[in-house]
Amino acid sequence: MRLGADRARPLDWAIVGLVVIVGFAAIRHREAVAALEVGRREEAESFARILSSLSRSVSPDAILGAIVDELAEATGADHIVIARRRPDARVLDATLVSARPGVPDSATRLPIGDLEDAITADGEPIPADRIPRERQQIAERIAGRARQVYGLTNTLAAPLTSDDVVIGAIILSHRTPGSWSATTRRLLSGAAVEASAALSRAYSHRAAEAHASTDALTGLPNRRYFDEFCGLLAGRRRSGDGVGVLMIDIDKFKVLNDDHGHATGDEVLRAVGGAIVAAVREDDVPARYGGEEFVVLLRNPSPAIALEVGERVRASVASLELHRLGVAGVSVSVGVAVASQGDQPIGDLIAEADSALYRAKRAGRNRVIAA
Repeated sequence: MRLGADRARPLDWAIVGLVVIVGFAAIRHREAVAALEVGRREEAESFARILSSLSRSVSPDAILGAIVDELAEATGADHIVIARRRPDARVLDATLVSARPGVPDSATRLPIGDLEDAITADGEPIPADRIPRERQQIAERIAGRARQVYGLTNTLAAPLTSDDVVIGAIILSHRTPGSWSATTRRLLSGAAVEASAALSRAYSHRAAEAHASTDALTGLPNRRYFDEFCGLLAGRRRSGDGVGVLMIDIDKFKVLNDDHGHATGDEVLRAVGGAIVAAVREDDVPARYGGEEFVVLLRNPSPAIALEVGERVRASVASLELHRLGVAGVSVSVGVAVASQGDQPIGDLIAEADSALYRAKRAGRNRVIAA
């Protein structure tokens, strides 16, 4: 009122100024809160897209491809490097994916020591339970190697793990200097955790599939795998594709088991399986069919070649040195069948080869007979 009546005092003006400042600050605070909520919502949406992508991915490459696409969009990184150990080898593969158009992906191998060498202090390895940051330190060590190899500058890394073991790292790179935002750090950390879980599931699935399709004793494909392979092949055969089958049975195996025991019998089965693998051609598919019986699917053989491969199998087994097992030697009988028509079912060939096998048995064993 005093301001309106031109009777304002300095204190009145001070109060008005304070009110204006507080009001302006309140408006800015509300805008900041709204921006933060928008940022968190965008972060949550980006993370949800990553999880959705991972849930649809079943192979390790698909999993990593999904997180690369989402991280590039959500973080604004110029480059993303995925480094991971192959599950079946001591190799650390690294792939750089650029978010810049026209820049191709680049793959290389990094020293496995960057992943496997223990973090040390005073020259002594530190137990993992005493180093909360050990996994992050390994990821940063891999990032340092990636900077050298790819010429990167500003990087941010998070570890990839499987069964509580570090198997690699996800690395973001930006050309401009400066610290990475808290949002980007959270996104990378969350993506690495979810990717690690997805990779563990994928590797476990692969191991289970391999276990289900492999004979545990000989390491050869088992009958289930062989039947499935034949089914797939039947659907893809062209008119000119030829196939053949070898049915192989160890002679007098029951007597060998009775005389020397099942442990020795198992060793003989392993040895025979190895001899068969060594004798067949690269494109042929050997498998343990059951008990002491083996089968080989021959790809595009002529009748003469099929007999030749069968004879090589017989000779390879006959030459096995088994004296260390107390066994003088072992032989196999082989039945051979080759498709006379391009559309002849493989099941029919197996039956024909099996019939030829029993003729070989009746003819005195240790021989190859064609259907």
